[in-house]
This record gives sequence, structure tokens and C-alpha cells, in this order.
Amino acid sequence: MVKRLLSTNASELLAMSAEELKQSIKASEGRTVLSENVAPHEAVVGDITNAEVARAFGADMILLNGLNVLNPQVAGLKQTEENFVEQLHKLVGRPIGVNLEPIDITANMAEDRLMIEKGRQANEETLKEIESLGMDFVCLTGNPGTGVTNEQIEKTIRLTKELFSGLIIAGKMHGAGVSEPISDLKVVESFVHAGADIILVPAVGTVPGFDEEELKRIVKATHKNGALVMSAIGTSQESSDEDTIKQMAIRNKICGVDIQHIGDAGYSGLAPVENIFALSKAIRGNRHSIAMIARSVNR
Repeated sequence: MVKRLLSTNASELLAMSAEELKQSIKASEGRTVLSENVAPHEAVVGDITNAEVARAFGADMILLNGLNVLNPQVAGLKQTEENFVEQLHKLVGRPIGVNLEPIDITANMAEDRLMIEKGRQANEETLKEIESLGMDFVCLTGNPGTGVTNEQIEKTIRLTKELFSGLIIAGKMHGAGVSEPISDLKVVESFVHAGADIILVPAVGTVPGFDEEELKRIVKATHKNGALVMSAIGTSQESSDEDTIKQMAIRNKICGVDIQHIGDAGYSGLAPVENIFALSKAIRGNRHSIAMIARSVNR
């Protein structure tokens, strides 16, 4: 058995296998915070990374968005012989992951398509690259307008299982420009059966019509099949006021999610730091929030 993430030192956390990390999150009983940031954007504080800022305000997992893994640029990192994942591990003592996008060129688009570089797409080359970099997890999802479909996510999960040893998070937090249901029970079950470790769903309160009852059904079905659930605030509401964030946090915790994601739509590609901390306090209180912030990365 492993320690719950809530009580884990950096050295213990970074030594975990994917399966151990998954169990550590599960054991934390809905009290895990994942912060997403746009890696190439100029950081909130210019000479340090947004990952360090997020960790300092309560993030347990760091998700890099907008990152071309074939030509990586992470604002605030100095060029060294180490790869950027190793550098971030040393700086924040937290699992590091990246968004890769399963683009579907046949998607029925609801808006103009946004073309992105190959290094941001989910394909054989990028999956092999994140494996060699030592990423702890990958998130197969879509940014606005990129044309990611649930069908293509399912296909990509199977490919990812063959090429990547870290945790696989899969799902959509909004439409990604495509005319299709964002998430439902059938889609979620297909992702789990394809091999996803963690199902990404919109946080209740972020997309029209996705309510507590639907989320509860998804959580129960996902847990029954051995996977976890992450609710995502990815509709720019991560830059709302703290009360909005706290309301979302409690509503989604009641529904049983294992991880709560807060997106990158703040200044410099990071949610306002007070909102990251508000999310942390809402789902686990001051004691555990302070413990995660104050525990040295050298432990």
C-alpha cells in the first residue's frame, strides 16, 4: 500500500509508479488539487515557473497546457542539460503532466478550427517523447476550437496504453469546437474500457445542462470499473471570484470526484492564485492545505 497523496513527501510522491499514484489519489478521498497552466506564457512572476506558483498555493499535480513537447518552452526555466520535466520535479516535488490533443480531422465543427502544432497533438511521436521525458501523466483532451472528438479520444487511449507508462486522464471539459455531447455515461464507459485511469468531466456549474445527477452516475460507474474521476473548471470560470470557486468545489466533492482541476484562464496562463488556494481550502480545510504548501520539496 501507499500513503495518501494528502500526507506524502515529495521524495515519496515522485518515486511512485502510475498505479501507486492512482491509489494515493484514491486514498485522499476527494482532496486532490490539479492546477493547469499554459507553459510557454510569460510566468506570473517572471523568473520562476507557474508550476512553482501553483504548488505554493495548494496544487498537488501540475498540468502543462499549450506545450509543444517536440520543441518545449516552459517560461521561468533556465536551459540546462536536464530535461524540463526533471527540472520541474526538483522545483515543485509534484507529478507533472501535459495536455495532448487527439485531433479528429473529420469532426463536425461548431466553430472555426484552430490548427495546432504536431508537438501538441496526441500521436505516436509525442507519446513516445513524453515517455522518454518521464512525464507522470498525460491528459487526452481538447482546447477550444481544436476539433477533438470523443471517438478520437477513445482511439488514442488505446495507443497511449501501448506507448506510455504514466497515468492516462481522458475526457473533455468543454466542446473543443465540436458538435457532440461533451460527456455522458456511454462515452465515459468507452474510455474506461479503452484503458483510461482517470476520467475527465466538466465540473458541475461550468457547462450548460451537465448537472449533479449526471455527474453522480458517471462517478459511480467509473469507480465501479476501477478508474477515478477528475472534475474540470475549464471554461474561464477559474478566473471568477473565490465564492464561485468554493461553490463549485463543494458541489463536485458531494458528487464524489477524486481530483478537482482548476484551469489556466488567468493572467499569464494560470488561475488566480487566491482561487487555487480557495479550492484547496474548500475541499480539505486549512490544516491539509497548509501542510501541502509548507512541506519542503527536500523531504
